[in-house]
Amino acid sequence: MIKVGMIIGDRYEILEKIGTGGMSDVYKAKDHKLNRFVAVKVLKQEFSENANFVSKFRIEAQAAAGLMHPNIVNVYDVGEEDGIYFIVMELVEGITLKKYIEKKARLSVKEAVSIAIQVSMGIEAAHNNHIIHRDIKPQNIIISKEGKVKVTDFGIAKAATSNTITSNVMGSVHYTSPEQARGGYSDEKSDIYSLGVTMFEMLTGRVPFNGETTVAIAIKHIQEEMPSPREYVSEIPISVEQIVFKCCQKSPDRRYQSMGELIVDLKRSLMTPDEDFVKVVDSDEEASTRTITDREMVQIKRQSEHRDSMEEAMHLRREKDVQRNAGRRYAVEEEEDEDEEDEEEYEYEYYEEDEEDDDEDDESYSSGMERLTTILAVLAAVLIGCVVLFLVGRAFGLFEFDFPKQEKEETTQEEEKKPEVEMIQVVGEKIDDVKIALLNLNLTPEIQYQESAEYEQGIVMNSSVNPGTMIEEGTNVILTVSSGSEGVEVPDVVGVTRAEGVSSLEQKGFVVNETEGYDQYIKEGSIITQSPEAGTKAPAGTAVTIRISKGVENAKVRVPDIMRVDEMEATSLLIEAGLEPGAVSEVNHEDASLSGLVCYQSYSVGSFVEAGTVVDFSISLGPAQATYRFSEGIPSPTQEEDPKYKAGTLVTVTLTADDGTQLLSTQSSDFPIPQQNITGIKVGTGVILLQYQNVTEASSVTNEDGSVTTTEGSVEDKEVRRVVNFVQE
Repeated sequence: MIKVGMIIGDRYEILEKIGTGGMSDVYKAKDHKLNRFVAVKVLKQEFSENANFVSKFRIEAQAAAGLMHPNIVNVYDVGEEDGIYFIVMELVEGITLKKYIEKKARLSVKEAVSIAIQVSMGIEAAHNNHIIHRDIKPQNIIISKEGKVKVTDFGIAKAATSNTITSNVMGSVHYTSPEQARGGYSDEKSDIYSLGVTMFEMLTGRVPFNGETTVAIAIKHIQEEMPSPREYVSEIPISVEQIVFKCCQKSPDRRYQSMGELIVDLKRSLMTPDEDFVKVVDSDEEASTRTITDREMVQIKRQSEHRDSMEEAMHLRREKDVQRNAGRRYAVEEEEDEDEEDEEEYEYEYYEEDEEDDDEDDESYSSGMERLTTILAVLAAVLIGCVVLFLVGRAFGLFEFDFPKQEKEETTQEEEKKPEVEMIQVVGEKIDDVKIALLNLNLTPEIQYQESAEYEQGIVMNSSVNPGTMIEEGTNVILTVSSGSEGVEVPDVVGVTRAEGVSSLEQKGFVVNETEGYDQYIKEGSIITQSPEAGTKAPAGTAVTIRISKGVENAKVRVPDIMRVDEMEATSLLIEAGLEPGAVSEVNHEDASLSGLVCYQSYSVGSFVEAGTVVDFSISLGPAQATYRFSEGIPSPTQEEDPKYKAGTLVTVTLTADDGTQLLSTQSSDFPIPQQNITGIKVGTGVILLQYQNVTEASSVTNEDGSVTTTEGSVEDKEVRRVVNFVQE
């Protein structure tokens, strides 16, 4: 078990817990070999005990460790110690894209596209190294304090999907591709779909598909058309809308085929947002008839022979498949896809062993008859396989397609129609009673909340099916439920167990975020605090953060909040808490109200650390001042500036910023002076001063009467001033 203060891998000192997820916990640590702070992700115990999961996780994590890209949270190390499996990653100080969207409600089009470009570049680097993320979502995208966008959690996603891990999938199912929702094989185009959903959320502030359960959401990804983001935000340009649509096509073949293609269109949309340039592949064209090549004919022949020779084994396997549950079948199919090369080698050996028998059979047919027989055998085998798979899928409720009317009529003639029930009156009734009644009718209630001053909280306002309508059993019935005039009341879960609290919150339509902490009064596994507090009202879907007790930790002390106090008070607070004040640094901070006050502390407020732990903190110098640069050449005085100037004159050139800072001082008789690259200028304007002497030579003129008039030479000091505007960095 990981504890604060312990050292793993003989170099990483665990400092504090900074996050938790469904499969792992994340800690801030110090790498004593390289003297830098890192993030250490540790697998939770239940996954560490799964040998198959650990094996796949380590392989993927080691592959991810080879990725180095500015838009990826780089993996430094992978290790295991005393049954603890961990990955060491780059520590990024910042905020997740999910929290950033929640903070701003929705992003501007330009900002959303810019973020999407950076995310795409990071994923492209992974795809080029044959690494597929499989869990792209705003929670796995971090925006650093410097504004750099980074993708994290490479490696852990494939291990999870390969082992059909189902815990903590509520957040991921909103972004999953149709092929992943079916449990099938996923590739680079699955990441493109998930990125498209992420773009939809950035642009609109909401996900395209929502529901009460993960299954309901997954079915929507498979069956329902992607809504247009312009339905929610009308000012979204057509090019951006079409990019989202192309990313989120149901068929992978109709999406962008690579991240490179997507990046090209995203960059073009920044320049010409209102141009309709995005091209979606025509499904009719893709499905057009094409000629079978000789090589494909050989492959069909081999597959037919293989099926004939193993007909009995496949018959037994079909009977077993009927007994399997759908989820496991999909997981097996995915593993079979991943082992495709091994299967090809097996088939090759099989054909080699039976080569003599095949030759004897070939001699008994003419070439034309043999080809016709092979094609008919393949068609028969494919038809039988499709019928069996369809019947098995329908038995488990996996195939619910909205066929065109004509196809439905043909199907109902061949297959027995599902029993129908009459829809009951639900409007005005309590949602708990309605759910029970619908379930008793073998209908599936799907609940969405909406504020209303007309209906009391928890009362059904509308239904997607009118009362008296005859509908098939198993149909989803969408119920619109009143959340009251001011939202849903947040239930009181402080003091109850985690399971009870999560269940209570999710029943009210809230999303639950969890953190952990020690408490001497609340027993381990129960809830210490909640935010928003009990009794307040919030719209359905709001995130409620609960803090789970880890019990009493006598050897630890709680880190106080020293933010927004001066250095002396921060020092006093740390000493009173039994901690030692550490290094004090001065940094710029965007919040002007923090000037002269603490703006950063090295340990999170409320976390528990060893008594005497050194806590570093920073004092704000105020917002960082804008800086400018000068990147120009300097020409000689022009005729307008000085008609008497002569080329070759020695000129003293001085460049001075308006704050008095001298940026350049030189002498030259050769103009123009080459381009200067001066950065870090603190003001936006300055003056170029050219100083030189205009020299007039002495001259003599002979008059008509023979006399000579002599003009003495002269020297005139000259200054030319030019006001210059610097470019902001």
